[in-house]
Amino acid sequence: MHLVTVDLSKFQSRHFLGNPALPARNLVIVLLTAIVALACNQKVQRYRYANTITEAVTTIEQRYVEPVDPRRLFEDAMSGMVQRLDPYSSYISADRYQQFQESLNQEFGGIGIMVEGPPRVPRMTVATPLVGTPAYRAGMVAGDIILEIDGQSTEGMSLEDAVKLMRGEKGSPVNLLVQHPGSEETQAMTILRDTIPVESVLGDRRRPDGSWEYVLEDEPSIGYIRITTFGERTVSELRDVLQAADPTIKAWILDMRGNAGGLLHSAVETCDLFIDDGTIVSTRGRGGRIQQEFFATTDMAIDPSTPVVVLSDRFSASAAEIVAACLQDHNRAVVVGERSFGKGTVQNILELDRGRSALKLTTARYWRPSGQNIHRVEGASEDDEWGVRPNEGMEVKLEEEEYTQVRIQRRERDLMSGAEQSTTGEPDARDSSDIDKSPPENERTTTDPESSQPNSEDMNSKDVVTETENAEAGGNEDASSETATQPIEDRQLQRAIQYLHERIGGDVDRQAA
Repeated sequence: MHLVTVDLSKFQSRHFLGNPALPARNLVIVLLTAIVALACNQKVQRYRYANTITEAVTTIEQRYVEPVDPRRLFEDAMSGMVQRLDPYSSYISADRYQQFQESLNQEFGGIGIMVEGPPRVPRMTVATPLVGTPAYRAGMVAGDIILEIDGQSTEGMSLEDAVKLMRGEKGSPVNLLVQHPGSEETQAMTILRDTIPVESVLGDRRRPDGSWEYVLEDEPSIGYIRITTFGERTVSELRDVLQAADPTIKAWILDMRGNAGGLLHSAVETCDLFIDDGTIVSTRGRGGRIQQEFFATTDMAIDPSTPVVVLSDRFSASAAEIVAACLQDHNRAVVVGERSFGKGTVQNILELDRGRSALKLTTARYWRPSGQNIHRVEGASEDDEWGVRPNEGMEVKLEEEEYTQVRIQRRERDLMSGAEQSTTGEPDARDSSDIDKSPPENERTTTDPESSQPNSEDMNSKDVVTETENAEAGGNEDASSETATQPIEDRQLQRAIQYLHERIGGDVDRQAA
C-alpha cells in the first residue's frame, strides 16, 4: 500500500466530490475511509481464495469415492502453490520441518545419501552417497534408483516419506532394492544405519587413524582441500586446516567440483579467509534493489601471496559459485575446470503456523563483485553470462567416461582400511543441510543446495560397485587399500598442478596423484 500525502489547504474553498467547501476534517475522513476500503478489499480477495481452497478440501473430503486425509490435501495444495514460483521454492510441512530442524545438529541416524524424488525425477534417485558412510561403503553410487525401502515400493512416494523410512537408530538395518545406472538388473542391499555427521572439508586421502591428509601424495608443496558443502562448521574446519598446514606447503587447491552449495554466510566467511578487502557478494531483491552487501575483513587464514586454484565443474552451484566468483574477481585464485551450474538465487526459511511448518522462498539473487549475476535464467544460451567460467586457458572438460573413472578412483582413495574407519556425510534429503541458523528465528537465509542440480552428481555415472555383503560387514574395506594410492588420471587436477608449478617452480611434467 502506498502512502498518499495531500495538501489540504488547496481544498478549503473548492468543490470536492460535489460538495462545496468540503471541510478539511471531512476530507481526511473520506481519504482514510478510501484507504481502509482498499485494504479491506485486498484482504477480501485473499480470503476469497483461501475460502475456495477450504471449500474444495471439504468437498473432496466429503464426496470423493475413497477416504482422504484433509491434512495431506492441504499440504499438497500448499506444495503445488509454492512450486509454481520457481524450482527452488517449496513448502515444508510440519512433519518434514521437524526433521529439517533436527538436521541443524548435523548429526542423525541414517545411511548417508542425498536423494532426489518426484517431481524432479520419476523415482527416488541417489544424488550422491556421502564419503565414508554406510551407503558409500556398501557401493551405492550417484544415479542409483531406489525401488523399495524395507519392502515398500517408492513409486509415488514423497521425498520426506522415503527419508523417514531410511533414517533410524544407529545399528539398525534398512533393506533396499536398487537399480544401478545403466543396468536393467536390481540388487537387494541391507545396510546398517550409523550416526552420520556432516564433514564438509576433506583432503586427498585418509590416514590410518581416519583423519585426512591435506597434501597431494606426490606433490608435498601443494595442499589439497575438497569442500563438499558449505555448512555451519565448514569455515572453522577450513581455518583449522589452513592454519595447521606444514610451512612447506607453497600453494593450495580448493576442489569444489560437485559442491551443490549451502549456507550463504558460510560461503561469505570462506571468502574472507582468502581476501582482506573489497566486496565478497551482494544480494538483490524485487526490482533489483540491493538487500545486502558483504565485505571482506582482515581475518585471513593464509598469506595473501600464496597461489590458490579453485577446481569447478558443471555441478558446482550456488554457494560454491559465490566462492569461486569472489576469489576470481579479486584475482585471488584461478578457476580451473568447467563452467559452473549457474544457480544464483537465495532462499529464506520463513516459519508458518507458529513455527510448526515453513516456506522456503526465493527472496533474492546474488551478484558477484564484478557486478555480474551468476544465475542462469530460463532460456539462457551458452553464450549468455551466467555461472563461473574458468580463467583463460584453464578450461578442461572431462568426457563422461573420464568423469566416471575419476569418481571411482576418488571413492577408492577415500575409503580407509581397518576397523577405525570414520563416517562422514550429511542429511539424506537435500533440503536438510541448507538453513542459516542466524537470527531472526523465523527467517533463515540459504543459497539452497537442494535443487541447484536437477541432474545432481552425474546421474549417468557408471561407477563400479563393491560387494554389498562384505562391505557392510567390514570384510571388503581392505580391498581398497591397495588401489587407494594409485594415480588418479584427472586432467582437471593435473592442469591445476601444472599452473601452480609455473607459479612456485617445479617439474611441470609430474603427474597428479
